[in-house]
Amino acid sequence: MTTSDTNAQQGGAAAPAVQAEGVEKYFGSLRVLKGIDMTVMPGTVTVILGPSGSGKSTFLRLINQLETLSGGSITINGELMGYRPVTRHGRRMLQTLNEKEIARQRAKLGMVFQRFNLFPHKTALENVMEAPVHVAGEPKDQARGEAVAELERVGLGDRLDYYPAQLSGGQQQRVAIARALAMKPKIMLFDEPTSALDPELVGEVLGVMRSLADEGMTMIVVTHEIGFAREVADQIVFMDGGVVVERGDSGIVDDPKEPRFRDFLNHVL
Repeated sequence: MTTSDTNAQQGGAAAPAVQAEGVEKYFGSLRVLKGIDMTVMPGTVTVILGPSGSGKSTFLRLINQLETLSGGSITINGELMGYRPVTRHGRRMLQTLNEKEIARQRAKLGMVFQRFNLFPHKTALENVMEAPVHVAGEPKDQARGEAVAELERVGLGDRLDYYPAQLSGGQQQRVAIARALAMKPKIMLFDEPTSALDPELVGEVLGVMRSLADEGMTMIVVTHEIGFAREVADQIVFMDGGVVVERGDSGIVDDPKEPRFRDFLNHVL
């Protein structure tokens, strides 16, 4: 993989929060992503829609470096993710970062998954404190105060000492959001955050996400919640078969141009 001028760091207040260019991903001989280009500006919400197997979650995992790029590049606030440009024998190349460097980059991002992945033997407060103390090295008193604030932020200030088994699915997912926020991310990634929830619990999680959007958090959300996309998204991207089929503002869900997007909406609405 070689660098190009488009991988150069971008300056200025208008620089994208996330810039993906020609992103490709292979699993063996299976080409899952086929050259994804996407720009996410600071303080905006991008919602990615698409059927199962379209590559949406894989794309998020590449942003957070939970998977390795097969081609293309991703920059976060102008910093190339996963690689550094080097010159060898007069040729510009990309050198893979080590695990410590990747962990530093990943700390800029918060990610919320379908499953909550909370420590069952720790309280909500202890779950939220875990990464700030053991990853970021914060003093426990400081981490505790910040964890309380984040749990209050997601409406769980009265559940600090509850264990995951004592919480509903929606409450557990809100703890997971607070846990991600406790690391003070610049960007939040959500991978189908409501898909594992009973229908009556979806609204409380989406409500927290709406609040984050109102606060100006940069967010990329993979979801099938069309109402949320219509209400909150600054940009909607429809993916299918590893490519971007259609993109636009929230109005495209009411007036899709591409037949594949129209067919998808007819099945989910």
